[in-house]
Amino acid sequence: MAAADPYATLGVARSASEKDIKSAYRKLAKELHPDRNKDNPKAAEKFSDVTKAYDLLSDKVKRAQFDRGEIDAEGNPAMPFGFGGGGGHGGGFGGGGFGRGGAGMGGGMDGGAEGIDLGDLFEGLFGGGRGAGPGGMGGMGGRRAGPPPRGNNVNYRLQVSFVSAATREDQRITLADGKTIDLKLPAGLDSGTQMRLAGKGEPGPGGNGDAIVTIEVGSHPFYERDGDDIRLELPISLAEAVNGAKVKAPTVDGAVMLTVAPGSSSGKTLRLTGKGFPRKDGSRGNQLVTLMIDVPPDDADLRSRLEGWADARDLRSKLGV
Repeated sequence: MAAADPYATLGVARSASEKDIKSAYRKLAKELHPDRNKDNPKAAEKFSDVTKAYDLLSDKVKRAQFDRGEIDAEGNPAMPFGFGGGGGHGGGFGGGGFGRGGAGMGGGMDGGAEGIDLGDLFEGLFGGGRGAGPGGMGGMGGRRAGPPPRGNNVNYRLQVSFVSAATREDQRITLADGKTIDLKLPAGLDSGTQMRLAGKGEPGPGGNGDAIVTIEVGSHPFYERDGDDIRLELPISLAEAVNGAKVKAPTVDGAVMLTVAPGSSSGKTLRLTGKGFPRKDGSRGNQLVTLMIDVPPDDADLRSRLEGWADARDLRSKLGV
C-alpha cells in the first residue's frame, strides 16, 4: 500500500515553509508519542507515519525530488525500473520505510555480475580443449574457467526511528522475494551505516548475491544526537529551580526521576549515565539534560510575590557590560 502524501500527513500545504513543517511535526509528535499513548497502538503507527513524513520534507533535496515526482512518499525512486541508477533494479516495496534501491551490473555496491572471461571465449573458438595437454591448442595460453558468477547484490534502504536506533530494537523487513526477516541493529549505528545480508540477493549460477541495507536514522521532536550522547532541554518551573525538586525526565529507555538542586539556573546540564546510543565496544553514551526555567508570560501572583525584591548581583559584569 502506497504511503500517504507527507504534506497531508503533517496537515500542511505544499507551499509550507520549513518553520511551518517543523511546527506541525512537533505538535503531532507530542500528541502521538508512544509514551503518551501506551494503550493506543494506532497512535504509535501514526507517530511513525508523521516522523517519516517529517524526515522527507525536512530534507531539502528529498522534498524537491518528491515535489518533482522523482521519488515517492517513502523516498524510493518513482521510476519503476531504476533508470539512471546503477543499471539494476528499482522500485520500492516492503513496510516500515524499507525500500529497494538500484543494484546491477556496473553499478550499486558490490555489483554481482562478473566479467566475461575472454580466454574461455578463444578456447571455444579454436577448439582448444579445457585441460588439454601442452601439445594441444589448449596449451597455448589456455586457462581454466573461473567459478560461475554469483547473482547480483540488491540494495535496500531502511528508515529507523531515533528511539529504535538508540535502543537497538529489532526491525522486521521484507525482501524482494517476499520473505520477512528480523534485522538486529548493530552497535554504533548512524545514518549511512550499511549491513550485508549474505545470500539474500538475486540468484545466479554460482549462488545468490547479497542484500546491502543502508540505514537512515530519523529525527526526534525533542531529543538531539551528539555523537554517542543524547541531548534534551528539560523545562522546569521557577519554584522547582529555586527550591529544588524531583522531576520526571524522558529517556529512550523510559521516564526517570531527576533531582534538581535548589538554586539551579537555566543552562545547567545534568548527566544520565548510559542513556545514550550504544557504542561499538558494547558501552553506551549518556543523556545530557539541560535545565530550562520556564517563567509564565503574565502571572500577576508571581509579580506580586517578587514586588520589592531585587537581585543585587552584577550578573553581566563578566560580559563587560
